[in-house]
Formats: sequence, structure tokens, C-alpha cells
Amino acid sequence: MLSIVVPTYLEEENIPPLIAGISDALKETDISYEVIIVDDNSPDGIKEVIDQLIPDHPVRLIQPKGRERDLSMSVIDGTLAAQGEHILVMDADLSHPPDLIPAMYRTLLEDESAFVVGSRYVEHGSFDRRWSLWRFFNSHIATLITRPLVQCQDPMSGFFAFRRDQIEDYDRLNPIGYKIGLELMVRGNFSVVREVPINFSDREIGESKLNLNQQIKFLRHLRRLYTARFGTLGEFLSYGAVGAGGFVVDLAFYYLLQIMGMPHQLARACSFWPAVSSNWYLNRIATFGERKRRPQGRQWFEFVLTSLIGFSLNWGVYYILTSRIAYFDDYRLLALIAGVGVASVFNFVMSSLVVYNEKRQ
Repeated sequence: MLSIVVPTYLEEENIPPLIAGISDALKETDISYEVIIVDDNSPDGIKEVIDQLIPDHPVRLIQPKGRERDLSMSVIDGTLAAQGEHILVMDADLSHPPDLIPAMYRTLLEDESAFVVGSRYVEHGSFDRRWSLWRFFNSHIATLITRPLVQCQDPMSGFFAFRRDQIEDYDRLNPIGYKIGLELMVRGNFSVVREVPINFSDREIGESKLNLNQQIKFLRHLRRLYTARFGTLGEFLSYGAVGAGGFVVDLAFYYLLQIMGMPHQLARACSFWPAVSSNWYLNRIATFGERKRRPQGRQWFEFVLTSLIGFSLNWGVYYILTSRIAYFDDYRLLALIAGVGVASVFNFVMSSLVVYNEKRQ
């Protein structure tokens, strides 16, 4: 049996045409199926809508209790409640074409260890041309930064199929936000990702749930997956990204304080503090966010102290290279980069082993 899992929130108007489309796509096939609507307790009439569909369609409604609204968790809840071993996930906004369900299911049956994705970016696939330039670039940049994790042209797709037992432990899944497909691809035991071209249509009814909060959640989720796949290297990359952001904060305050009349030497000393505080906080919630939280004041002080030591190493390496080696005196930028590199490694090691060490409560 094929279990079709549809996570929803405020989608009551889309459910009847979606169920009709699924029924039309599968009525001429020998595929037995069920549709599981997993709704995050929408304050609309979805229960009445499903009750009207039940007599004529193999559809049921699940409304999980006791957790925050979360699309990814809805997919997991629906998968665990499914009667079939083959799971197909699709959105309720009518953007995913039901007529491609048979092709995706057949692709999965050909290799049940595969993860099957309805892809917009392979040959014969397409996306809605009404997309804004921002949404187009947002999608492609998100796809680009997931490349080290999965070999897939459209890892952001919410239209996918897999065999349920290819995920060994559903309790280990740790998604944030709406990109549960990426989570499953990274953490599941799939031999390959197979992509079926789809023609993606933007929603006609209702409003998109994609907002700035969801994008921030995606970045946090991505950091978790990099750590899961690459271990310490994933944390180091996140630490470097936070450090780059801290440099921007440092630079902004450096110039802002001078605009306000502060001498540049004093501005340079003062701009360190908002930058280091920003880095401490972002590393606390992002880079080392999975670790137990230690007392804030003490942890902040330790982070500042190690950062000052790191800055001393940075300056020391720069000074030694430029004063003792003629090559680096000619190419001082390389000396600066070398100093930053040494200090970054030191700061990361100290942060990982001391500042954010969850054993030091």
C-alpha cells in the first residue's frame, strides 16, 4: 500500500481539489493507497471537510496534540501512523502534480532503497515562472549550500517518496522548519536519490507559509545536518560563518562610533565588545546549540577571554611574519590571513572544549 502524507495548516479550501486530483491520478492504476492529512490543529473547518470526503475516498485526518506547530513533525507523525510501507509526501497547496504520483511510486518500487524526489531542476522539470527574482535566487542559493550534504538537484522539494523502514530510528530525526525531505535524505539509509521531473505550480489558494522565520529555521537546520554529516568540521564551518558575521558587526560599530565623534583608536577598542558579544550569542544558539546551556554571564566572560587571547595570537603571528620574513612584509595581507587562521583554530578549540563544554556546568 502507498500512504500519501499531506501536512497542512489552514488549507481547508485546497483539500477537496487535492483529494480529487489524487483519486483521478490513481483510479486507472492497481495501486492501493490511503491519504493521511496531518493538520496542525488549524482554526478552520478542515475536520468537517475531511468528514465529507471519507465516505468516497480513503482519507483520514490526524491532528497531533502536545507539540508546537511544525510541518516537519507533521510529516513524521503521518509516516508513523501510515498503514503502508511506502510513503509519499506532498504539499496541500496544489503545487505538486498528483498525476505524477504513479511515476514516483513506480520509481520507488524499482529500487526500494532509493529516495525519490519530484524535482523542478532536472531535464523536463520546471518551476512557476511567476516566481519573483528574490524567490528564484533564494531557492537556488539554498540548493547550492546543501550540495555537500546530498547529491540532488532539488533537495528543497517537498514532494518525495521513500520506504519507511529505510529510516532506522525516527526518534533521531531532528528537523527544524519545513525541509523534512533534506533531513530524511541526510539521516536515512538510502542508496541513491532518484529524481522525477515535475512541473511545479505556485499555490492558487491561501498564503505561503515561507517567511523570514522559516528561513532562519532552515539555516539552523542546515547547521545541524552539517554537524551530523561532518562532525567537528561542520561545527567549525558554522563557527567560521558566525565569525564572519561578527567581523561585519565589528566594522559597523567601528565606523559608526567615529561618525558619532569618537577617536578611531578608542572606536577600535570599543567595537570589539558588541562583535564578541554577538559571536558569543550566535555560537551559543547556533554552532553549539545542541549542547546544554551553561550560565550566560560566566560563559560570556570565558568567550571574551579566549577571544582576547586569540586576538593576541592573531597579532603575534602577523608581527612575527612581517618583521622577520621579507616575503610577508611585502605581502602583508597573507600575514594577516595567517594570523586570522591561527587565531580562528585556537578560538574554536577553546570554545568547543572549554566555553561551550556542556560538562562544565
